[in-house]
Amino acid sequence: MENNTAKHNEKSSGKNLNGLAWHALPPDEVAVLWKTSKQSGLTAQEAAQRLSNFGENCLPEPVRRAAWLRFLLQFHNPLIYVLLLAGSVTLALGGLVDALVIFCVVVINAVIGFVQEGKAERALDAVRGMLAARAAVVRDGERQHIDAAQLVPGDLVLLESGDKIPADLRLIHTRNLQVIESALTGESAPVEKVSAAVSQQANLADRTNMCYSGTLVSYGQAQGIVVATGVLTEIGRIGAMVSDVKSLVTPLTRRLDQFARQITAFILGVAAVTLLYGYYIAQLPWFDLFLAVVGLAVAAIPEGMPAIVTIVLAIGTRVMARKKTIVRRLPAVETLGSVSVICTDKTGTLTRNEMTAVRLVLSDCEITVSGAGYAPDGGFHINGVNIDPAAIAGFEDLARCALLCNDARIHHDAAGNWMLTGDPTEGALMTLAHKAGMEPSGAAPQWPRIDAIPFESERQYMVTLNHDHGGRHLLFLKGAPERVFALCKTQSGGAAIDRNYWEAAVTRAAQAGERVLALAQAQWLENRQDIEVSDIMPRFELLGLVGIIDPPREEAIAAVAECHSAGVRVKMVTGDHAITAAAIGSQLGLVSGRTLTGDAIENLDDSALREHALTTDIFARATPEHKLRLITALQSQGHLVAMTGDGVNDAPALKAADIGDGMDASLPTGSRGKQYELS
Repeated sequence: MENNTAKHNEKSSGKNLNGLAWHALPPDEVAVLWKTSKQSGLTAQEAAQRLSNFGENCLPEPVRRAAWLRFLLQFHNPLIYVLLLAGSVTLALGGLVDALVIFCVVVINAVIGFVQEGKAERALDAVRGMLAARAAVVRDGERQHIDAAQLVPGDLVLLESGDKIPADLRLIHTRNLQVIESALTGESAPVEKVSAAVSQQANLADRTNMCYSGTLVSYGQAQGIVVATGVLTEIGRIGAMVSDVKSLVTPLTRRLDQFARQITAFILGVAAVTLLYGYYIAQLPWFDLFLAVVGLAVAAIPEGMPAIVTIVLAIGTRVMARKKTIVRRLPAVETLGSVSVICTDKTGTLTRNEMTAVRLVLSDCEITVSGAGYAPDGGFHINGVNIDPAAIAGFEDLARCALLCNDARIHHDAAGNWMLTGDPTEGALMTLAHKAGMEPSGAAPQWPRIDAIPFESERQYMVTLNHDHGGRHLLFLKGAPERVFALCKTQSGGAAIDRNYWEAAVTRAAQAGERVLALAQAQWLENRQDIEVSDIMPRFELLGLVGIIDPPREEAIAAVAECHSAGVRVKMVTGDHAITAAAIGSQLGLVSGRTLTGDAIENLDDSALREHALTTDIFARATPEHKLRLITALQSQGHLVAMTGDGVNDAPALKAADIGDGMDASLPTGSRGKQYELS
């Protein structure tokens, strides 16, 4: 692949651009290297030439075996060969009924296996399904919407909220851009993007000036230059890794194959000894002796075993299907019971991939919030005791600020499940307000918005101006704690702000892996119907802090405990931050005292990694390559390894593991749970 990249780049720009760390280069240099105007983009002629050189921006169709070949491969087994031989000899000797029974057993076994394994390989299809269909570009100085497959390196792409990113981009200009990269990196929260260069050693999840094909813009706008398309993108690289990984044989198929070889050799040996003894020593007639030996061999062959094994596994498959688990390969049912180590992704697998407010800090107390996801179910607790939030001073003001200084919306979908429209962090605040009894249908009309200053990464805050129809005007502020603290003179209750108290609370929440937001409000002039950035100065009253995290699933906590009681080790392998991973791992019951990061894995040789793979439960900032190495390290020590995940970044590891447990994240969470696919 690298050689092809070099050739393509040399054709396109006259120099070898392969291997350049685009994230470490200034935007102007990226534009110069790709010969792209930051104002007018490429010309149509240049785009056509590059399309000819690089090919379309799409992933190749996976190579699929023909149906007839898949069917014939069901007979590729030594025991089946012996059965076919025995059936043929039996038929030649006039045993029609016995021969038909043997052939029927073989054919039924092949048909069941063919049906169960007939589904096409879906790992690469899942990768292909993440690609964008359309893209907004600037060519010849004009904005155009084109088929994403026609994108070429050097194209100037425009992004806005809701867009699926169509190729790997080096950002050259951003405005409040936030991108959801959980499927690619495991990062649960939207990532703020900038245009400035970052360190050349930055790993994938920390390249904040890059956008990758298949990820989603949750907020803001940006311009970026395409630096990779098709198979050369990060998602294309993962697809190539999936194709290169060889599927392993399961323990059951290994044992059956070994048994088939052993019993075949034994039967043939006994038949040969019997034949020689009968002819040379007992002096029996050759024809009668041959019939007797064939009868002995046929009787000794366990022709019913393949059928019985297949039927038993098929019954297990149906039982698993009732538990929302689709088994793609019959022996996977047995393999699941032999697993000694489970490696699992975090985001969307152990957690809900739904940001949730779990902690509130007021001026005189700290409140724990129960419930998870965007469904407004749960309550408020202090030291484990259920409380009425209306009785807590300052709580109503904080909840109102969370509701009004917010552009997100939570609502029911067609199936009646709660879903989010907007930024996940704002969705957590909106859900918090709902839990407190405040709903937009009531509070928003009572406090309509007049003006707003949207969030920008440079300012790190958002402000709205609302009024109550009675002449009272309030500014509502939310943002990064350190930025909000600097704009507050007092805290809830009127006392001067106690920076030590609030900073200690921020530290506690951060150590628990939570993203912390500060909320504040201020009185505004009645004769002013607008606000400017210059108006935002130290005049606010700090209402409190909100700690937000993607919480673990309750069923995941129970599952981890059950695995441990059964003697199965569970290891969490995620692309998320080490602190967040350790916090979630601790809640799940994993050993969180030691976390191994992707950078550390890079510096370990295979021998050292094998040692760490056994003694460490939490791996953070892990790339698809790291996950593959961990699976291999555990397998090399004799462990049967299962891999569980729902992101495209998990696909190579899912295929390399002894059993891949792919979770269908497209299904809604809640009472219907998740659907799994074992392979």
